[in-house]
Amino acid sequence: MTIHTDILEMARQQLSVAAQYLDLDEGLHQVLASPQKTLIVHFPVVLDDGRVQVFEGYRVQHNSSRGPTKGGIRYHPDVDVNETSALAMWMTWKCAVANIPFGGAKGSVKVDTKLLSRRELEKLTRRYATEINIMLGERSDIPAPDIGTNAQVMAWIMDTVSMQQGHTVPGIVTGKPIELGGSEGRVEATGRGVVTAMEEAAKFVNINLGSADLVVQGFGNVGATAAKLADEAGVKVVGISDALGGIYNPKGLPIRELFERYSGKDGGIREYKDAEAVSNEQLLELPCDILIPAAIAAQINDDNASKIKAKLIVEGANGPCTPEADRTLNDKGVFIVPDIVANSGGVVVSYFEWVQDLQNFFWEENEVNNKLIRIMRNSFSTVQQVMAAHKTDMRTAALIIGVKKVAEATVRRGIFP
Repeated sequence: MTIHTDILEMARQQLSVAAQYLDLDEGLHQVLASPQKTLIVHFPVVLDDGRVQVFEGYRVQHNSSRGPTKGGIRYHPDVDVNETSALAMWMTWKCAVANIPFGGAKGSVKVDTKLLSRRELEKLTRRYATEINIMLGERSDIPAPDIGTNAQVMAWIMDTVSMQQGHTVPGIVTGKPIELGGSEGRVEATGRGVVTAMEEAAKFVNINLGSADLVVQGFGNVGATAAKLADEAGVKVVGISDALGGIYNPKGLPIRELFERYSGKDGGIREYKDAEAVSNEQLLELPCDILIPAAIAAQINDDNASKIKAKLIVEGANGPCTPEADRTLNDKGVFIVPDIVANSGGVVVSYFEWVQDLQNFFWEENEVNNKLIRIMRNSFSTVQQVMAAHKTDMRTAALIIGVKKVAEATVRRGIFP
């Protein structure tokens, strides 16, 4: 589904709702509605056949009042500066809700990585890292993987910055390979956090996970990990999709087999034949108890919100539900765990990785996972309390917490000079 929604306007609408509850000063509202720094770069890459192609990239820092900015780097043909700015803003609130000392940032390059060789991808990454290096720093702005990037891309960025500084700088990025200072548990962190949020929400809305049907949109890192962990926990996964489309079987799907044999291959999960083929749009409307949208933004919108059959939505992606969809779903009694709560596991373990890199002291995987689960549960509980106090939905409650913390930090620091 192509994004037609103005994602930045969507993020600003959400901020405005929280601002009303907080009686936020108009000037402070303006500060929080705008990114602090936006860098747009155009850079050439020599392709394998000798042609030169110019790519457009961005790095946006939204707010650093609570600490260094933190945020993923996305490689996708449809990214633009507005979407990147919205994602940076959401990251600011996400860090505040999880109570980790970062502000929000985001980076992106407008590129279809499927059209690049590995060498071309490395050259693009190293040149992009060089172009945005004026923003990056262990104490200023720390990237991580997102859609279209992975641990290898982070390794190239870390190496590029390290070569330029003359010494190894492991804390410049998170989501790195373990052997280069990455953290145990980081690859699964976002998906693990989504499943933890799902478990907490299921208790809250009285869904028995042992008899629940789950649909997951997106079979990348977040969606696949969430589907695997949910499947291992005894939840029946009846529908999943990747970029090429989805599959549905009301009796359940063999998630581990799909991940190992079909994920990332030509034809994708649709090559699995013991299931009904469905489109990504149809997948969202399948009969199920729980829906995890873990693809891209604005997938649940004014057009399809009324057709959603799930009782519980746990947002694995950033911004999968538009404000119009939120209103429709809330009216229907659907409980939504918002992205800034549900998918914060990635930035939480990125924070752990950053701390480990700065100390050169590394933790075992069970320690990482246990700390992550504890933070996710605490965040859920805190948002739940604010939700009850303000008699509002969970997204608004989470935004009230996040915006309030960032606003208070901004006021306490004052405006320089």
